[in-house]
Amino acid sequence: MSQVIERIDHTQTAPEILLYPRIRKSPFFYASRRHGVRKYSVYNHHYHPRLYTDPVDEYWALVEGVTLWDVGVERQIEISGPDAFTFTQRLVPRDMRHCQVGQCKYVFVTADDGGIINDPVLLRIEENRFWLSLADSDVLLWCQGLAYHAGLDVTIREVDVAPVQVQGPHAKAVMVDLFGERVLEIPYYHLMEAELDGMSVVISRTGYSGEIGYEIYLREATRHGEALWQRVFEAGRPHGMQVIGPCHIRRIEGGILAFGCDIWYDTNPFEVGMGYDWMVDLRGDDDFVGRAALERIKAEGVSRKLVGVEIDGPSIGYFTDGSMVDFFPVHDSSGAVIGKVTSATRSPRQERNIGYAMVPVSHAELGTSLRIEANTGVQDAVVVPKPFHDPRKDIPKG
Repeated sequence: MSQVIERIDHTQTAPEILLYPRIRKSPFFYASRRHGVRKYSVYNHHYHPRLYTDPVDEYWALVEGVTLWDVGVERQIEISGPDAFTFTQRLVPRDMRHCQVGQCKYVFVTADDGGIINDPVLLRIEENRFWLSLADSDVLLWCQGLAYHAGLDVTIREVDVAPVQVQGPHAKAVMVDLFGERVLEIPYYHLMEAELDGMSVVISRTGYSGEIGYEIYLREATRHGEALWQRVFEAGRPHGMQVIGPCHIRRIEGGILAFGCDIWYDTNPFEVGMGYDWMVDLRGDDDFVGRAALERIKAEGVSRKLVGVEIDGPSIGYFTDGSMVDFFPVHDSSGAVIGKVTSATRSPRQERNIGYAMVPVSHAELGTSLRIEANTGVQDAVVVPKPFHDPRKDIPKG
């Protein structure tokens, strides 16, 4: 079958990228690529810009200034209808009675065996209208399948809404220039409806950086994507705004997990340290997908845990998707492979190698010595507390 192919040259050092119609483009694709994208990944069936300059430059731009991210690949799955609340309560392990209209929640979507299918940010737009801002997976199909068998009056669809992120210490100044002082009234993990030059948006105090940040969700994104991007970037220009990809160095420092790396279908919330009552609420009698399995796992305990590790020796590099061909194997003192590093990076600020590793509970205690087969050779490592920076999240709440 013949297909129309669009050819893009980014820099003279970057390979040519062929854009196939079956892989989609975000509403900000053409606007964001003008800033010199060097690397793309495919995320939610979209081309996703991951790197513009180099990881360390983008890291410092984020932690010292203000940055703009094209995250239109975070597709919005809308749950609406008279039974939308009931359906959402069955879909996720968090108690949605604690999520008011205008709030956002970080949630897991769990499978029948307790595995994690996705970890979206959930936005409660109206009493019976929710958005799931998705990590990379086909949760639309999962939700539609559940709805088909649920016997509830609910509509599940992907809506024409796409976000950009404004992240960094100067994010508030940019957002005030765009939306006025009232944007400062949005509490952490809450949202506000607004208009910008006739464009309807939802603004949330959320992000994937561990820094002060906002996400601007654009309605009718296909129509207005170019205009919104240019408007935000022009407002950010006086503040030194830089366009970057999602900063995995900073998210690893901040204890933010990545779906497909640190969590996956065969990983449950208790293994990654998020089986607390607020993330997996087993206190009431409300049923949700995976509840029986998670009750059993909580009672029996887990056999492995995701831990923080500090890796000695030379720099292992700066984590971006695809920079590590395989996950680094983790060895015990006898040399046996007991687990794997799921994410790792060199922290420019802390000048040490840090990451997460999935290991048996017998090797999960703080101070446990490990050996890690890194890209620089076999290096000593030790289990350390996580997050590695700002453990109480005072920075993004500020």
